[in-house]
Amino acid sequence: MTTDGCVPIRSSIAIGKKVLVIEKRDHIAGNCYDYIDENGILVSKYGAHLFHTNEEQVWDYVNRYANWYNWEHKVVAKVEGDLLPIPVNITTVNKIFGLNINSEEEMKTWLDENREPYLNPSNGKEAALNKVGAVLYEKMFRHYTKKQWDKYPEELDASVLDRIPVRSNYDDRYFSDTYQALPEGGYTKLFDAILDHPNIKVVLNTDYFDIKDQVKGYDKLFYTGPIDRFFEFKHSLDDKLEYRSINFASETIDAEFFQENSVVNYPGNEVGFTRIIEYKHFGNQASEKTTVVKEFTTDVGDPYYPVPNAKNQTIYEKYKADAEALTDVYFVGRLANYKYFNMDQAFKNALDLFKALETTPESLIQEAI
Repeated sequence: MTTDGCVPIRSSIAIGKKVLVIEKRDHIAGNCYDYIDENGILVSKYGAHLFHTNEEQVWDYVNRYANWYNWEHKVVAKVEGDLLPIPVNITTVNKIFGLNINSEEEMKTWLDENREPYLNPSNGKEAALNKVGAVLYEKMFRHYTKKQWDKYPEELDASVLDRIPVRSNYDDRYFSDTYQALPEGGYTKLFDAILDHPNIKVVLNTDYFDIKDQVKGYDKLFYTGPIDRFFEFKHSLDDKLEYRSINFASETIDAEFFQENSVVNYPGNEVGFTRIIEYKHFGNQASEKTTVVKEFTTDVGDPYYPVPNAKNQTIYEKYKADAEALTDVYFVGRLANYKYFNMDQAFKNALDLFKALETTPESLIQEAI
């Protein structure tokens, strides 16, 4: 069960449906699962999840099930001993190049003079060069991409690096959306509230594929796992869909804080991990010690991210055709759609699906969602 699955579930029960949630893991909330660790700190088991959106419908929906506090997320990267803002902004460029840019106009001029223009970037490398030029590409994106995806940018679709924001001012927020917040008490509490209804039954520690022959008589099935597994890898005899997983190395530090920021990226190849997260920063938590987590991406383990390139897209299109031929099964979320979704996009994807499927009067649908 993922973020994506909970939304149509809760919306459906609001118009009289009964729902069975089958969850492979021993907890709800999918990759958003968080808990209080031995240091009394709220940590996320599967990496930090930051909520940001410009979608009023999504923002209204999530506020039904939790109180939220403002959190404008900031990320820094450790480059040659310096901590530099990400996204690239005036401060980033000044520190790396020893410049004294101090206006938006000067920054735009610098970017225009240093980037390598590509009208339609064909891969991640061209997308990054088009945005920031060769030096910043090498120092901040090339090796990080290799660690994250086990592929260099030229081996990935342009969309992977094209979504990297670049600022022409001093704004060091990672996102610029209207709503940027975190749920009070964590995401598990949020999803617990969504699932708290007598018409919803949750079964944990159960793999759907172990019991699928027993799951009968349903009106609709919402599947949020890897799409190729649903179809028993029928199109993957020669080339399989690629996914990336993450190994999380958690450590207790006997100090008030370990780093100055919640997230510090390590874009160079001098270390094997991509970033260090210090969860104590989120929500200004208090504890005598602190918890830090290093993230190592890998091909082994639970799939987290689809790997976007032409080969994988060709394979996915075959599974997509199989999925569209089904009349009572719906594929929701990152793994089922083989597409990266931000959290708000995952909610919107599910809400849009619910609205498209239901023939209930519009007034009741709006009440449900």
